[in-house]
Amino acid sequence: MSDLNEPYQNNDEQLIKYLEGKLFGEELYEFEKQMSDSSMLNDAVEGLDTIKNKHKIDNYVNDLNKHLHNYTSSKKKRRLKHKLELNDWTLLSIFLIITLCIVAYCIIRKIH
Repeated sequence: MSDLNEPYQNNDEQLIKYLEGKLFGEELYEFEKQMSDSSMLNDAVEGLDTIKNKHKIDNYVNDLNKHLHNYTSSKKKRRLKHKLELNDWTLLSIFLIITLCIVAYCIIRKIH
């Protein structure tokens, strides 16, 4: 089984066709092979298979995709928010601190 971060290689139409029993032959074989290789796809199929009203599956899939997109975009925003900005003053300050440390080290080494 692959990890949960594996990209989903099928489109929503194939997932819906599988759940409605409309995949046959090579398409069915490939979908089930991919399902056995992807724990995320397998969990999605199991979860959507429990829905009693099959006509609403498309709505559920769209809602799940929208929530997943919102979650990942908000996570990306948080990551960018905490990113350190290296502007000119920051770089100059870092350079000066390192230079002062080197000078102080040299002075201490000469005294001893």
